[in-house]
Amino acid sequence: MIRVVVADDQELVRDGLAAILDAEQDMSVVGTAADGAEAVGLIQTVKPDVALIDIRMPEVDGLEATRRLVTSGATTPILILTTFGTDANVLEALRAGASGFLLKDAPRASLLAAVRSVAAGDVTLEESVLRQLVKDHLSKPSLPRSPPRLDRLTPKESEVLLLVANGQSNQEIAKALFISETTVKTHIAHTLAKLGARDRIQLAVLAHQNGLT
Repeated sequence: MIRVVVADDQELVRDGLAAILDAEQDMSVVGTAADGAEAVGLIQTVKPDVALIDIRMPEVDGLEATRRLVTSGATTPILILTTFGTDANVLEALRAGASGFLLKDAPRASLLAAVRSVAAGDVTLEESVLRQLVKDHLSKPSLPRSPPRLDRLTPKESEVLLLVANGQSNQEIAKALFISETTVKTHIAHTLAKLGARDRIQLAVLAHQNGLT
């Protein structure tokens, strides 16, 4: 059972999302919040499997809520809700540690798929957003560092790295390479360890920096 917390300052939106999720046999909404501060406290208390947090809320918004949760060491994956995919705050939230974002007008099927994907440890990102994150990262000066040892990757890990850099989800990678999602996760875990990367976004940046895309 996927335990979910929903945070949105609009009651109709909050209750609507909760109703959709609760109607699924494999999901249960264990709490709702009307602002970011309430969401942080609730998530720290009930420790859900996924948190849906609206990016724009009064007082403490979704961006600040994400920062507080990540700083506190909370391990709940955060799925950011937004009206506009180009919202600069979405990029900031992802950089702060959110696991993905979802447009509020996304179809019901996309909402359910995103929650299941994030609960399974995947990252939900549109390719355009991933490209923007990589572009922003590459445009910022950084301290010189030793290039990653890409030669340490197996051929299959290199294939997975390329697909990650292109914004593919675990499910899409599994389908493209004719392997299971569990195997994809294993390859990604090994690649993260070998390249000293924190997450998929850093893997995408490394791939772009080294001309793999």
